Amino acid sequence: MSYYKRIRDLREDNDKTQSEVAKYLGMKQPQYYRYENGLRDIPSDILIALSEYYDVSTDYILGLTDNPKRTKL
Repeated sequence: MSYYKRIRDLREDNDKTQSEVAKYLGMKQPQYYRYENGLRDIPSDILIALSEYYDVSTDYILGLTDNPKRTKL
């Protein structure tokens, strides 16, 4: 599964709008739209922020695992 599908699914599963997530990330909605639709690669800082926002692992977002559990350091 591509990360952009996973971040869209996470947003929808959490009843969030693109605007709400974009605001949390400190960007405008059109920029977030590009990440969610695979038009731009997601930078690592945004990946980490989304991981924290949804309380899932970065590996889960990237599709490297189907286990969303985040390991606490």
